Amino acid sequence: MPTQIPETAVIDFVQALGMLVRRMRAAAATQELSLTESVVMARLEREGPATIAELARAEGMKPQSMGATVASLEELGMLERRPHPTDGRQQHVRLTARGAAARKNTGDAKRSWLAQSMSGLDAADRETLFAAGRIMRRLAESE
Repeated sequence: MPTQIPETAVIDFVQALGMLVRRMRAAAATQELSLTESVVMARLEREGPATIAELARAEGMKPQSMGATVASLEELGMLERRPHPTDGRQQHVRLTARGAAARKNTGDAKRSWLAQSMSGLDAADRETLFAAGRIMRRLAESE
């Protein structure tokens, strides 16, 4: 029989994760992008070019809202539209070199902040965090 986990422990865990993510974001806040803009850029970096409709579906947004997000990132020079390779009626959105560089700089700043913060922990606490990371990955990858 599975062990019952107290709701307060789950709430504390979720809040701690949220605080950590916010601190990492703040460390990388060289350019003020919204969470949606950051997520779209990360998806394009990970999965390659996509149409606005594909991005909207993937993020659970309306195409009109995604269109506004893409237009904002285009204006910043982070994304560009190119003709779809097989459907002339559509356009693919992709990261520009500037967008890819911004993603890299953001990732580097987050990792640097985290590594610096973790260096203040003792070896046992660092190993506990690394073990927790492996467990969280298993949770995220489970059905």
